[in-house]
Amino acid sequence: MKQRTFSTTLALFLFFFNLGIFIISVTIFKDTISRAEERSLGEHYFITSALIKDFHAVESRGIAIEGSFSSLLQPYSYLSGDKKTGLAFFKNNQLVYSSQDTSMLQNNLLKSSKDGIRVSTVRKVEKKTYVIVSGKLPVPYDSYALVYIYDISEAISSWSNLKNMLFLAGFLLSVLLSFGLLIILNQIFKPLKQISQTSKNIAKGAYETRLPIYGHDELSEMARSFNHMAEEIQHQMAELIDTADKKQQFIDNFAHEIRTPLTAIYGYAEYMQKALLSEDDRLSALNYIMSESRRLQTISFQLLELANLQNNLITCEEQKISRLFEMVRQTLYSKLAEKNINIEFSSEIETIWGDACLLESLLINLIDNAIKACGKGGHIFVCGANEAGKKTISIRDNGKGMTPEVLSQIMEPFYRGEKSRNRSTGGAGLGLAICKQIALHHGAELSFTSFPCNGTTAKITFTT
Repeated sequence: MKQRTFSTTLALFLFFFNLGIFIISVTIFKDTISRAEERSLGEHYFITSALIKDFHAVESRGIAIEGSFSSLLQPYSYLSGDKKTGLAFFKNNQLVYSSQDTSMLQNNLLKSSKDGIRVSTVRKVEKKTYVIVSGKLPVPYDSYALVYIYDISEAISSWSNLKNMLFLAGFLLSVLLSFGLLIILNQIFKPLKQISQTSKNIAKGAYETRLPIYGHDELSEMARSFNHMAEEIQHQMAELIDTADKKQQFIDNFAHEIRTPLTAIYGYAEYMQKALLSEDDRLSALNYIMSESRRLQTISFQLLELANLQNNLITCEEQKISRLFEMVRQTLYSKLAEKNINIEFSSEIETIWGDACLLESLLINLIDNAIKACGKGGHIFVCGANEAGKKTISIRDNGKGMTPEVLSQIMEPFYRGEKSRNRSTGGAGLGLAICKQIALHHGAELSFTSFPCNGTTAKITFTT
């Protein structure tokens, strides 16, 4: 594109520039010819007027004009002193007098005009150019004609030299301007070249590449827009990479989760098939197989629930907090009693909007995690409140708490804060991922605050 722009601009410039020089040269040439013709006409008129007076003077003395041409025209020979002018005098189209310079002209060019005054420019007569003015004398001397010849070769030569100098100067100026144009185009197209190279770098994966910004013109604005686009691409690519990593981690964790129960089921089934077992051993093996099968069933149900939450919309209705808390208390009563954990419910808000089953599942999951974190005789506080104009539900326990590293990942599918935790009590690591999706579908934000040995607080903040 730069080459095409350069060629087109240069061609247009050279055309109009040389056209301008040509027009100037033609104008100067015409002006030179015009001034030479005006001078010749003036000299012709002056000589003609003087000759008529001389003719009257000669005739008044009774002398014949025909024998006096040389003496009458001699005084005007000064016009030929610079060898640029000459005179020819005709009677009835016959040459009766000529200056010495007129011998260089062809005879047919010295013929007088038949009527009035004629001005003509003769070029390239023995490599010279002449302006010839011819005209008859007035009555009663209309049988005579005077031809004035003016050599303008020197003026034409000067014009030719000037023309050549103009075109030479134009050529040199064109060369200089061509280099200047090339430099300017290089500067103009430099940002485009940088954009092209930066685009290639981004396409190759160098998403951090940016364009330099200079000044505050349109190109700078374009560079800012391009950099903003590159930042968005980098951000989106980072999100895609992070999402892909999370999906891969999900698959890896899922494969790990189902491998253990499947291995156990297969091992016990093979053991029962090949070994002679007592009735107690057989029942023990069957119980273990059923336990691991229930674990696989739980994982599949939780995955299905998670998928449904991500793909479906929910219907929200006004729910009473007191009824919701009571349902949760009844569901978790046995677990609370088993570990002798005391739970307290309180609320300064009466209702919230949402799906009753999903909100109940959300609170059960969060409180169940609090029960697992507490030792025997622990304490859990569930509180509904208004904070900064937003309704919140908090679940606070006095359990063992979590480190910041664990806290940042607890809502990832299949993540466990303690890898060594018993799988039968630790679950599949999907509970908080489901809680996060339930909160998002209710226009709420789920957050956790925790410190090791100081307990954990889970807070649901309803933003709508």
